[in-house]
Amino acid sequence: MSTGMSLPLEGLTAIVTGAGRGLGRAEALELARLGAAVVVNDYGQPGRDGSGEASAGPAEEVAAEIRAAGGRALAHTGDVADFERARELVQLAIGEFGKLDVLVNNAGILRDRMVFSMTEDEWDSVIRVHLKGHFNTTHFAAAYWRERSKAAGKPVYGRIVNTSSEAFLAGSAGQPNYAAAKGGIVGLTTSTALALGRYGVTANAICPRARTRMTEDVFAGLHEPAEGLDPLAPEHVAPLVGYLASPAAAQLNGQLLVVHGGMVAIVERPRVQAKFDSKQDTFTYDELDALLTPHYADRPPGETFAAAEVLGLKREDEHR
Repeated sequence: MSTGMSLPLEGLTAIVTGAGRGLGRAEALELARLGAAVVVNDYGQPGRDGSGEASAGPAEEVAAEIRAAGGRALAHTGDVADFERARELVQLAIGEFGKLDVLVNNAGILRDRMVFSMTEDEWDSVIRVHLKGHFNTTHFAAAYWRERSKAAGKPVYGRIVNTSSEAFLAGSAGQPNYAAAKGGIVGLTTSTALALGRYGVTANAICPRARTRMTEDVFAGLHEPAEGLDPLAPEHVAPLVGYLASPAAAQLNGQLLVVHGGMVAIVERPRVQAKFDSKQDTFTYDELDALLTPHYADRPPGETFAAAEVLGLKREDEHR
């Protein structure tokens, strides 16, 4: 999408997964607005819309929207949780636009249920799409950037933006599969950041909060405002993704950021809260009882490793 001025992502190629609707769509449009050529991935095939008319499918519709605005885009409808389809996606971007510079992993599904009621398929399907899907695309993009860097004898340009969730940070009781997958994505992100930094590639994760088709039940009780932009609109998230994809974000690597409603919060890494040493070669039960039981005696009963306070974050001037 040319505006006649220099754009921060001009000349770059990006992949956005799960980009047919919601967050991914907003992110793909923003990357294109900032100058990137975009491969819009969304699983599914062309079908028919509500009126019965033939539909190109959400991925192609978003790609067409980008092209209509003067940008460069194409659609990919493969399942990124399938290893070979993820390979095809990365190869498509490189083959069509000459290279790959940015990978935004967003594809996901929900199968919410309490841990005592969850089925094996509900667990497996969410872990597969979110966590394995993130790994698959990251694997092929990382191998491509490493090979390019070795061939050039110097770092190359690469940006990975992964999608975690506040469900991991705060501990969502009704989403054990989703929280676990999103926690795994943070681990994948920090590992990738350390592995690829030498090649010029950064990897960061965001925890977005947005009203999308996937989260319509989650935010059903929070109604859209009569006027102004919905605090839960995906458009609040997309600019951060555009920034993290840009040269300006070179110093951000292995970071976790919460974003929604005109607010960005940087999440600090876990820190050691207390440390105890055994007076013998190793601890005994009695010694641990004497040390740990009083340490936790005065702690709030509901306090865990989860950071529930993150759910209360909001823009300071936001009125609800």
